[in-house]
Formats: sequence, structure tokens, C-alpha cells
Amino acid sequence: MNTPLKLAGFGVALVAAFGAAVGIGSVVGPVGPTAEAAADEHDMGPGPAAGHDDAGHETASTDLPGGLVVSRSGYTLELAERSLPAGGATPVAFRVLGPDGEAVTDYDVDHDVELHFIAVRRDLTGFQHVHPELGQDGTWRVPLALDPGAWRLFADFTPTALGENLTLGADLAVPGEFVPAPLPAESVTAEVDGFTVVLTGSLEPGRESELTLSVSRDGVPVTDLEPYLGAFGHLVVLRDGDLGYLHAHPVDEPGGAPPVPGPHVRFATTAPSAGSYRLFLDFQHDGVVRTAAFTVDTGAHEEGHG
Repeated sequence: MNTPLKLAGFGVALVAAFGAAVGIGSVVGPVGPTAEAAADEHDMGPGPAAGHDDAGHETASTDLPGGLVVSRSGYTLELAERSLPAGGATPVAFRVLGPDGEAVTDYDVDHDVELHFIAVRRDLTGFQHVHPELGQDGTWRVPLALDPGAWRLFADFTPTALGENLTLGADLAVPGEFVPAPLPAESVTAEVDGFTVVLTGSLEPGRESELTLSVSRDGVPVTDLEPYLGAFGHLVVLRDGDLGYLHAHPVDEPGGAPPVPGPHVRFATTAPSAGSYRLFLDFQHDGVVRTAAFTVDTGAHEEGHG
């Protein structure tokens, strides 16, 4: 079966699953890892991705973003449990298996950590960007705040043996009463804990564009943001519908000047398609990491730029 048909089938199954959940008011049973035959691209831009040939090997494909597959380049994200109870600090454990089937224990450091772990409910609520602890046996562990529903978990890492960044994704079911939340309306302003964050710039399908996030508090620009994981901000972008993934970091200042601690944090990003996206900005101030969230619609009229 070719990739478009697989993606279409996945979409139909997802809609059916959500319909059932709304109808009975609960999630019953685990949601397994997705099986789209496509590679993950860390920058979410156009470029080679992987499908499968008739023998089941990965082959080149195009313009599919990261996080849509559980396995790539011989590496697999394996959750210890595919269904977990709701709770404010539910323990989650997982491993990354290498081409030899053994748990990977050697990773390159990227922005002060060996692995970024993102959790988000499939209705784009409950976003969490955490950094698990790695055990000697190759098992990563971290507590997550989980509400009932279907969750997507992303592992963003670089195996030292591969020397290439991978973003793998797997589904987690959290049983309980569940009604999917609607996607928030498009907005370029977010309020979080007394901070106001304003987004300027736009996502453009198929070509790089610049986004600037400006942080203020009580109307005063914040110029003392604190480094968090080696940067003054981290941006995760998720595509509505399939949760195609992008983890962006700030771009260099003009003229090679050193980064400034606000109020502006700039990112260069590429949307792989027209559609709606949810943007999550992590920033740190006074020792506390906060997350500002936005909804952005690229607009169908922009599709086709390259």
C-alpha cells in the first residue's frame, strides 16, 4: 500500500476513534504506535523522507514532517506500557532500541540534554516538554501529567552511533471520561502567568520563514530571560490533524552578535503544508519555565510556494 493510502487510512481510523470516544464518553484500551511508512525530518521542511519498498526497507519519499513514525533508520521508540492511568505525575518509561535490537545508551548532547521528550494529547492539549532520566539499562523514565484521552509521545534525540537526529513518535492511551477539546482560535497573543507573548511573522508552506516571539510583563518588555537548555527559548510546532512535529531553536542574531535575553526570540521554520498548527514556546524567567501556546493557520492560498 502506498504512503498516501496509509495516511488516509490512518486519518479515517483516528476520526472513528475520536467519534467513539465522544459517543461513549471514555477511552477504552491502548492506542498503538502509528505505522505510517515515512521518515521523520527534524526541520519539518521539504526533503527526503523514508517509505518502504516491496521488501519492507526504507526508501526515499518527500515532505513528511517528523514524529509520524515509531521507527526509522533501524531505531525504534518502545513504550514500556501503551496504556497508563490518568494522574498528575504518572510514571512513564520507554527505551530506544537500536538496529541490533538492544536499548541505546549512548546519545549526543543537544542543548544540554541527550533527549527531548514531548507529550501532547491528540487534541493538542496537555503539552509537556520534559527531559527524562536514563538508566544504565537504557530505560528512560519521567513522570507526566496525564488526562484521559489519546496521547502522542515524541522522542527527539541523536544516537551517537548514527550521528543523525531522529524524532520518533508513539501513541499512549489514558482511559477515562474524555471529550476532545476544539482547536483554539487563531491568535498571535498568548498570556501565561502574567506574561504576554506576541508572535510576529507567518508560517509559509514549503519555504522557510522567520517567527519572532516577544515577551513582556505588565506592559514592560522582558530583557532578562534566562538560558533554558542553552537558549533563551525553545519552540515546538505541531500540525493539527496528524501532529507532524518540529522542534526549532533560536536563530543567530544579525551580524553574528551574541544572543540577547529578550524581549525578542527569533526562529526560522518551514511548514510542510498549508493548514493549522499549534505553536508552543518554552521560556525561563526567575527560575521558572513557562509555556506560551498559539494557533496559526497558514491559509490554503499559500500552498505551493517552494
